[in-house]
Amino acid sequence: MSNNYEFISTEIDGLYVINPFHASDDRGFVKKTFERNIFLKNNIDFNPVEEMETISKKNVIRGLHFQISNPQAKLVRCAKGEILDVVVDLRKDSMTFGKSFSILLSSENKKMLYIPKGFAHGVKILLDDTIFYYLSDDRYYPEYDSGILWNDQELAIDWETDNIEEIILSGKDENLQTFQEFKKKYGGL
Repeated sequence: MSNNYEFISTEIDGLYVINPFHASDDRGFVKKTFERNIFLKNNIDFNPVEEMETISKKNVIRGLHFQISNPQAKLVRCAKGEILDVVVDLRKDSMTFGKSFSILLSSENKKMLYIPKGFAHGVKILLDDTIFYYLSDDRYYPEYDSGILWNDQELAIDWETDNIEEIILSGKDENLQTFQEFKKKYGGL
């Protein structure tokens, strides 16, 4: 099974697009989304401790979230529907600090995104009843939860939306800090 994995480097150090092993026939398909040894052979030392499942309707944006303390590396995949997955490098010593990356993850393309520690993470749901999962290498700590506004002008992320009125946000996500406020308060992760 391991021979069928593909790990694709991005322009941001440590951030990988992953095509997992999958096989299909007239019965359906099987997909292996994680095996520690395969990840280690590809220079990713990832020890998941928690998995979250999220179901959302079209035009929901979640994020851009991160933890100030106990940052989490994540492996994100979409089991049903489609998401635009977006990350921002918040590692203060990184050559790509403040740079964003986005990718379409869907049940059709079966791609996954490995996000190392030190990134803000967000998603835009593209189809109703979309289900996505992420494995994390540390648990969620609400007391360390923070975020940056999804539409921050300095970050200028293309969320591929024509009508901002269609976007659905939580109250929390509507009131997140700007990237400038994050830099002034924390300097980076």
